[in-house]
Amino acid sequence: MEKIKNTSMVNKYIQQYNIKKFFNGDIPTYLELILFKKGEHICKEGEETNYLLFFVRGKAKVYTTLKNGKNMLVCFYSPLELIGEVEIIKLVPAISSIQAIEDCYCIGISTKITKENLMKDINFLLLICESLGNKLERLSKNSSINLSYPLENRLASFIIASKTLMEIEDRKIVVFNENLTEVSELLGTSYRHLLRSLKTLCEKSIIKKREAYYEIIDYNALLCISSDLYK
Repeated sequence: MEKIKNTSMVNKYIQQYNIKKFFNGDIPTYLELILFKKGEHICKEGEETNYLLFFVRGKAKVYTTLKNGKNMLVCFYSPLELIGEVEIIKLVPAISSIQAIEDCYCIGISTKITKENLMKDINFLLLICESLGNKLERLSKNSSINLSYPLENRLASFIIASKTLMEIEDRKIVVFNENLTEVSELLGTSYRHLLRSLKTLCEKSIIKKREAYYEIIDYNALLCISSDLYK
């Protein structure tokens, strides 16, 4: 986590997502721009949260840890998301873990300031209600997906959500470069079953196995298989 002292970047994101509409009156002066590097946790389940965050740039995966110690995918985050509102309302530690898939920027407000200044702001409270409603709807949908869809569909959706760009020999390619042990756990399947599904996608010439990653060859076919499942 790194605090970025750049007023122009803060203002850019405020204008891009019209963040001022979420507050009754002027934009608060206590907004901070925070960078989370690829692979870094924005928050960890069970740990105290110090900020309410507007997720304004990047991609992140959200997962929860089950009683048996395994992790289960909940959803993916892309802008604009609110992070930490459940914890502020319920006064509890983080209820899930959020990890950056790529470098992510958030506009943060310390939880102390949020509690002292914003819990009577009607616009801000409406934002929290809308965010909680959206997350409840998404959680219900994604829970059904995990139970109803074959692994190939869920894997394709996971690949699309976690894809990254890589530059090789002066050309940019789209790749899937996640830890497969972690992916199998997040998708609730065995490592062997995951490898079989990846092999099937390779045989269909949708992805191609390289030494340390998979290159996405036919994005449209992958998108068709994914059915845009995880959001």
